[in-house]
Amino acid sequence: MARPRAPRRNLPLPPRKPPVKPIRIALLGCGTVGEGFVRLMRRNAAMFERRLGASLELAGVADRSLKPIPELGIGKELIVRDGAALVERPEVDIVVELFGGHEPARTLALRALAAGKDVVTANKALLAEHGAEIFGAAAKAGLAIGFEASVGGGVPIIRTLREALAGDRQRAVYGIVNGTCNSILSTMTDAGREFADALAEAQRAGLAEADPTLDIDGHDAAHKLCLLVTLAFGVRLEPRQVYTEGIRRLTLADINFARELGYAVKLLAIAKDDDGAIEARVHPTMVPARHLLAGVSGAYNAIFIHGDALGSSMYFGQGAGQMPTATAVMADVLEIARHRAAGARGAGAPALGYPMPHLKRARVKPMDDVVCEYYLRFMARDRPGVLGAIASILGRNGISIVSVLQHGRGVETTVPVIMRTHEAPERNLKRALRAIGGLKMVAGDPVYIRIQERF
Repeated sequence: MARPRAPRRNLPLPPRKPPVKPIRIALLGCGTVGEGFVRLMRRNAAMFERRLGASLELAGVADRSLKPIPELGIGKELIVRDGAALVERPEVDIVVELFGGHEPARTLALRALAAGKDVVTANKALLAEHGAEIFGAAAKAGLAIGFEASVGGGVPIIRTLREALAGDRQRAVYGIVNGTCNSILSTMTDAGREFADALAEAQRAGLAEADPTLDIDGHDAAHKLCLLVTLAFGVRLEPRQVYTEGIRRLTLADINFARELGYAVKLLAIAKDDDGAIEARVHPTMVPARHLLAGVSGAYNAIFIHGDALGSSMYFGQGAGQMPTATAVMADVLEIARHRAAGARGAGAPALGYPMPHLKRARVKPMDDVVCEYYLRFMARDRPGVLGAIASILGRNGISIVSVLQHGRGVETTVPVIMRTHEAPERNLKRALRAIGGLKMVAGDPVYIRIQERF
């Protein structure tokens, strides 16, 4: 006998998930990088939504000179002249600051944090000068600061130091972090141009600003080094603590002599942790031709890191340009947006890799105490006793000579005398060069370039 059928029950349908709220972005500045950022947003919108489970939307663009760009979907309704009003809008989640400079970038970043917005910036000068204030405000509010694009353009060095290498103790960082200077030095080396001609060529190509001072005098690299030092060594460093020397005084003759000795000349940002005493310096440096950094040419950047456990590793890529920099900005936006989409604020780990109260001011080793090998060039009269007099002064100051090059002959003319030294403290070298510069047989000021033989 068949069992009677149980009456059908109308089971309730599972509740529909509410639509995920879009992540809304306020963009401050739509210059070269800002435009690249919007291009990425539009081009990869579907991929970003799959990654996040939520869409990215542009809430507005603050730019006083911007006109509508229809192909990027920037209509007049998105353009805002008042940046402060934009960052404080309730619907905005993330503020992307691409104005550059100190103001209004600093004020707007702080206002955004006060209004509960996470901030992404490519502004290394802002963070180097005002980082303690901005990172402190973010930490206090439990919000994120993304700044991957501030060092190395498209090279993901910030995230690498903060996360991938967090389990190791870093001992040294060597960086080619200014694409303008690297491009100029590459032109001098490969095309045999003097500095002024190589700079003009870089300006025509758009690789150097009309006023290139910030780049060629080393200040841009010093700003970036401040951030690298904090991430690598867990101490706060200000630009005024960094010994900074640019590339203006480099000549084609010195580039060629360096190559003859087996070196390439690079503007290096160098930081070392000597048991708590930090070396922090930016200057032209002779790098052995066999080393990976010597082969980094053009506008590319590279950061070489030495840690206790991992040893040496290098991170290489395009250091500037619209899309490489925009890619780094977008990476920060996506990281923060993941947390936003998951209902969390901030981006997890502290922005600088250490809680702000644990970051102490760096104890910087005086430049006079830094020990280097040196390349020396003297313009000396071609007379007997010149080499002996120079070598005697160097010896009295504790500086020994590895090798000597001398080109040309002439009784009444000067000829270049090139010396490479063993390691010596900087103060010894300066004292010796003052004495050698006072010799009647030496014309002009002696030239020196530091050598980084060991990494």
